[in-house]
Amino acid sequence: MRKLIIRWHGAVAAAVMVAVSGGAVAAEPGLATFISHRGESVDAPENTLPAYRTAVSRGFGFECDIYLSADRRVFTFHDSTLTRTTSGANTNKCTDATWNVISKLDVGSWGKFKGSKFAGTRPALLEEVLELTKDGRWLYIDVKSRTADIVPYVKDVFAKQTRATPKNTLFLCGSLECGKAFKKLMPEYKVLSCLNCCRGWKPGAKPVPVEEIIAVTKEMGADGVDLRYIPEVTTAEYMKKIKDAGLELHVWTVDDLADAEEAFRRGAQTVTTNCAKKLLDEYKAKR
Repeated sequence: MRKLIIRWHGAVAAAVMVAVSGGAVAAEPGLATFISHRGESVDAPENTLPAYRTAVSRGFGFECDIYLSADRRVFTFHDSTLTRTTSGANTNKCTDATWNVISKLDVGSWGKFKGSKFAGTRPALLEEVLELTKDGRWLYIDVKSRTADIVPYVKDVFAKQTRATPKNTLFLCGSLECGKAFKKLMPEYKVLSCLNCCRGWKPGAKPVPVEEIIAVTKEMGADGVDLRYIPEVTTAEYMKKIKDAGLELHVWTVDDLADAEEAFRRGAQTVTTNCAKKLLDEYKAKR
């Protein structure tokens, strides 16, 4: 077990982070335990270089989502279509568009960012994102593809750079096929199964039995789970069973400090959030 102690100056007490390799000591809110979801997406457009750079400048690791374009470029985007964050300017599937088209899209002017300084921001290429990695903070790459086609291209991008390493980068996979392919082609990197604790997104959706979460993760050959956190479903007992199975446990997406603190108490090693700075500031103010 490895522990990293981060000491804040002044009235702020020490925050303890259990390394992603695991451990019995509960993690607490901190720069190394909060992961910025799609970058610091509360303050910059999600899955863009400004959002990632904001996370890094604030001292956090971050998560990004990736797809493979029609001409085999790996780029960051969350939805399966280009519609939402382009305000409908392009409605193609991410995998059907070429990088030449994607690179001209404005994903910095939608929703609350309309008319902002982010206007004209385009999606990012994976190689640009990897330039932001640093030891001591984690880059979580959420692979949205359901098939393994993307894996050789991701491996090729990694082979052409030196900053992203197994010490600072891991993969999240919601697809059994994709997760197995990463463990086969890039075995030196950690893979976490990225799973929903419920069968759907609507309130009241049926919970997924924890035994199923464990079974899927082990079949994938993954090192652990990145789990959707719903306090009523992902109870202390639910999460303990995952840890007892010898798996790492990380959760998403938590934007309330009380929920984040409870997730850590229940065994989460990191918490992914849209507002990492806000939550950490709130936590530090309490200490």
